[in-house]
Amino acid sequence: MLSYQHIYHAGNLADVHKHAILAETLAYLTQKDKPLSYIETHSGRGLYHLDSDQAVQTGEAAAGIERALTEDWFSADHPLSRAIAAVQARYGQTAYPGSPLIAANLLRSQDKMHLAELHPQEYRALSDALVTTDARTYRQDGFELAQSLLPPTPRRGVLLIDPSYEIKSDYDRLPGIIASLNRKWNVGVVALWYPILANGRHQAMRDALAKREFPKVLHHEVQFPAARKGHGMVGSGMFVVNAPYGLSDSARTLDNLFGRLSA
Repeated sequence: MLSYQHIYHAGNLADVHKHAILAETLAYLTQKDKPLSYIETHSGRGLYHLDSDQAVQTGEAAAGIERALTEDWFSADHPLSRAIAAVQARYGQTAYPGSPLIAANLLRSQDKMHLAELHPQEYRALSDALVTTDARTYRQDGFELAQSLLPPTPRRGVLLIDPSYEIKSDYDRLPGIIASLNRKWNVGVVALWYPILANGRHQAMRDALAKREFPKVLHHEVQFPAARKGHGMVGSGMFVVNAPYGLSDSARTLDNLFGRLSA
């Protein structure tokens, strides 16, 4: 149940999609001089090195963020580019930030971070990666943490739900979880990432989300080639409740960028 480690997949095309939307969301919210809360339910280790044996073994980073950077998918002032540049300046050119470090490099001193991770090895690495920040890390079930924190202080903010989906029941229960979190925190941005799978396992969850009444939803998906023969993930989805103004424009830009992969 706790076997998943994201280092094998860090910087893949799904990360590019998810992290670009997250970075744009945070950049928009930090334009106002009001503090915000950032919460993650499945944080991972926060910092990855793409020259590690695990990352090189799968080749997913080479087909993902490394290709995106080589082909200049994002301008130097794009918030994702700024976060990556800050992390690489500190940890080296092969370093890649997970979402906690992307957030840490885009948030301000008045903002609060709460990061959950249940895997013991990943939690230790997460705590080490965030040790110089004011982030609070929790070795705790992320859904339980979210329920206990909402509504947070400050009340503005973002909740990122990014499970590994090792627990297959997550597909069935996530629409209800998101509805519950939105009821508790009706002003918060709640962002869910999910894989698009060749076997269609994600479709019932996607349909259930679409049937529920949520405010200001951005539901965005991109398709891409499987990382290798037999690999089940062929795309990435983001379901964002209370999506910030202009995020749909960013999503359309991503459509064009990911469209290059099949050109």
